[in-house]
Amino acid sequence: MDRHLNIGAMIYPRMDQIDFTGPFEVLAQLPNSTFHVAWKEKQPVRDYRGLILTPERTLAEVPPLDVLVIPGGPGQENLMEDKLVLAFIRDQAARAHCVFSVCTGALICGAAGLLKGVRATTHWGAFDLLAYFGAIPVNQRVVVDGKLVTAAGVTAGIDGALRVAALLRGDQVAQEIQLGIEYAPEPPFQSGTPATAPAAVRKAVEARIAGLTKDRLSTARRVASRLGIPVKAESGSPQ
Repeated sequence: MDRHLNIGAMIYPRMDQIDFTGPFEVLAQLPNSTFHVAWKEKQPVRDYRGLILTPERTLAEVPPLDVLVIPGGPGQENLMEDKLVLAFIRDQAARAHCVFSVCTGALICGAAGLLKGVRATTHWGAFDLLAYFGAIPVNQRVVVDGKLVTAAGVTAGIDGALRVAALLRGDQVAQEIQLGIEYAPEPPFQSGTPATAPAAVRKAVEARIAGLTKDRLSTARRVASRLGIPVKAESGSPQ
């Protein structure tokens, strides 16, 4: 508790805001900590639904972080081969106590080379791509492997953030935060995972994200080649 923690999240255009705001709600409450919000410039950015978010620092101004938060969303595609972003992530990750990705933020971490030989998860629509980055895919809502914490799709970021809070400040602090935000989900439907959703619901969602899924596969193949991770050309599946 005596050590001050620097926590930072990278936000960017067309991200999914709850990948950031969910964990922010939890981690910004950690005792003796400062939460930094950063992007390349300090101008406001819009998430992919249109919500405006404003970074307070540029990536170059971010101090060494104890926790680095990488959210996901459709805008993740534009960062997969962005040298400045990937260098920022690698540099901060080398010194951080924890790197925490939410949803397809895991793919950005993978493009930065952080997933090689690491157990990880991500949104179900991109789960099969983890192997392209050398990861060991684990179909769980939150996966902890060393300093890397990965959360599955979108709302799993709250679960992951509570896990990070417990790792940093203990179970009681994490539970106090959970109670304070009354995080006790009781969804009206059991359609939160592909395994529990009705077939018609799953097909409709898969059709809606088909274009993005195709783009992500193409990007994953290019990144796999850059990282030296073998890919079967005939099927597109990692060896």
